[in-house]
Amino acid sequence: MLKTYKSSCKQNITRVSLDQYVPKVELKEYLKIKDAIYEVDSKAENGMTFSRLLNYKYSDTLKKMDPDHLVALVTEVIPNYSCLVFCPTKKNCENVAEMMCKILSKEYLKHKEKEKHEVIKNLKNISSGNLCPVLKHTIPFGVAYHHSGLTSDERKLLEEAYSTGVLCLFTCTSTLAAGVNLPARRVILRAPYVAKEFLKRNQYKQMIGRAGRAGIDSAGESILILQEKDKQQVLELISRPLENCYSQLVQEFTKGIQTLFLSLIGLKIATNLGDLYHFMSGTFFGVQQKILLKERSLWEITVESLRYLTEKGLLQKDTILTEKGLLQKDTIHGSEEEFQYSFHITKLGRASFKGAIDLAYCDSLYRDLKKGLEGLVLESLLHLVYLTTPYDMASQCNPDWMIYFRQFSQLSPAEQNVAVLVGVSENFIGKKASGQAIRKKVDKNIVNRLYLSFVLYTLLKETNIWSVSEKFNMPRGYIQNLLSGAAAFSSCVLHFCEELEEFWVYRALLVELTKKLTYCVKTELIPLMEVTGVLEGRARQLYNAGYKSLMHLANANPEVLIKTIDHLSRRQAKQIVSSAKLLLHEKAEALQEEVEELLRLPSDFPGIVAFSVEKA
Repeated sequence: MLKTYKSSCKQNITRVSLDQYVPKVELKEYLKIKDAIYEVDSKAENGMTFSRLLNYKYSDTLKKMDPDHLVALVTEVIPNYSCLVFCPTKKNCENVAEMMCKILSKEYLKHKEKEKHEVIKNLKNISSGNLCPVLKHTIPFGVAYHHSGLTSDERKLLEEAYSTGVLCLFTCTSTLAAGVNLPARRVILRAPYVAKEFLKRNQYKQMIGRAGRAGIDSAGESILILQEKDKQQVLELISRPLENCYSQLVQEFTKGIQTLFLSLIGLKIATNLGDLYHFMSGTFFGVQQKILLKERSLWEITVESLRYLTEKGLLQKDTILTEKGLLQKDTIHGSEEEFQYSFHITKLGRASFKGAIDLAYCDSLYRDLKKGLEGLVLESLLHLVYLTTPYDMASQCNPDWMIYFRQFSQLSPAEQNVAVLVGVSENFIGKKASGQAIRKKVDKNIVNRLYLSFVLYTLLKETNIWSVSEKFNMPRGYIQNLLSGAAAFSSCVLHFCEELEEFWVYRALLVELTKKLTYCVKTELIPLMEVTGVLEGRARQLYNAGYKSLMHLANANPEVLIKTIDHLSRRQAKQIVSSAKLLLHEKAEALQEEVEELLRLPSDFPGIVAFSVEKA
């Protein structure tokens, strides 16, 4: 009783403390139609009340440039407070940022001028001297765009600059609302759309929720800009309740239920029909099943998923013991007896499970690897890169056929043979580039996947995202996502091959390729980048200074490193040396274990059994 009372008091004290030091911040919601701003008011007859008219002098030229009066809205808060402008598309983010900087007063250039120059300098440093022309123009004004077209390093640097107040305005896409914690005094929604889709209530709340964060700001407001034609839909949007939350387990069976079943059976958590059905009954989907799939019962869904996995060769059915005796079932009908029907994972199933391969593509991967064994091209990495290019990214790709043909033409005969082996001929690419009709059908996914493998292969050779981005006319952020996706998938394919003896030839090749895709630098820098705290720039510095291997770093003097390498602190130098020593020690131990294993007498050696019997 005393413990309960103390616990209750402690919780009350905590609540009082939080309320005292982190007061609630009121979020005011506004709608803007033409020059008028209305406050969202649930008590009003039509859901909004007139607030004010915008007071900003626009010339006819400026009206054409900024018809939505964005500059008028943002200059009410920046540069002393921060502002987010959500735009429907990535291109719109960049255009809006540039447009506003053309109109903004030159006075904005003076605000934290030195810090903004430092941001530009740092952006160049992380991008090998490259800088986006849009950011070059907008950052001096304290403005930047934020979307998936940026690399992760660029995003991180810009987010830090925004958080510290160096940048005061972001034009961004809806993805910023869901993931990154970047609060603002004012949030402006450029339009009630995400791409071409009208806003959902939960998307709207996520976006405006960036304004006026507790403990960070004292006030917050959102302004949704709309046209007269969207007025009725917007009024419904701001008044309706949030959309219901539904289980996604059923949306994509291969990534949901079937992957779950394969994992459960692979880990031996549930191996029979009854246990799997019981497990499904306890999931969020099991609770919502009658709402999501009225035409099928949970039992039927469980049975269908198991049948699919069995037919794909990922699971194997076992005999079962029922009241009537031992039975071998060929089909699953769902009777009470069959609750004890059991399954075990096959070699292909285990390989897919261990490699975390999407079940929609596991048979395609197996087929591609099998076909690759018939004529694996080892003159270059292109064939291996194709095999490790993510299947799911191919479906989202739209090749530029002129670039495709140009890149194909620059390949060596051996590399062009890779394209022929996978089923894409030069004739096909040439006809597509010239806009000619093609009678012979070619698998679109293979064509797209080969195109992406060209991007990756070029990136591995050039190791510069900016030049590859320009060469293929693709956003650098997309190329970086492709690279990280390929590195992850390469690791998955490696684990897949480790479980299947027939693919042993790929293992060593995939280990090296995974490293190349992970680091995407010149081969000689990879050993240095295995050391904690050493990224590409630092690795290049060390290599140029003569530290070309792990042994060199492990035996380095931190004091000498400080004098030799620019911008290297004593703490960083000591960390690099100690990390290299530890890594070298681990590799030596691994080699020692391998030597001992090779020298150890096999337990099944013919003479051992006879000797032990005689001794007994």
